[in-house]
Amino acid sequence: MAVRKERLNVYFDPALSGELEALAARRKVSKSQIVEAALATFLSPDGADQREAAIVRRLDRLTRAVERLERDLSIGNEAMALFVKFWLTTTPPLPDEMREAAQASGKERYDGFVEALGRRIAKGKTLTKEVSEDIRERTSTV
Repeated sequence: MAVRKERLNVYFDPALSGELEALAARRKVSKSQIVEAALATFLSPDGADQREAAIVRRLDRLTRAVERLERDLSIGNEAMALFVKFWLTTTPPLPDEMREAAQASGKERYDGFVEALGRRIAKGKTLTKEVSEDIRERTSTV
């Protein structure tokens, strides 16, 4: 026995109608089947709970990602600040006659630094991972 269905005429925004048409063609189902499934999901009493749970999971993932970014940024800032403080307190000013040679040497060293940094980034190595591994190694040997 065939299931009796009611006919319903609805109006869609042209862009949404185009997306519905494309989805129906990709899935090889009728537009009515897609709209019926979407409406059933929307009207389901569990639908709101499922959507809320999905949103909560996504927010939790985003929160953890932001916390990792904050931690990594903090480590980077502290490392840079420590380096600058060390450099400023241990490097005496150069006499004028040595400046040009020091600048040439500095440019060469900087180019080497950029190259090494590029290699590390390409390999996926990060200071954060390195620091975490160093801490893990030191605490496991103590």
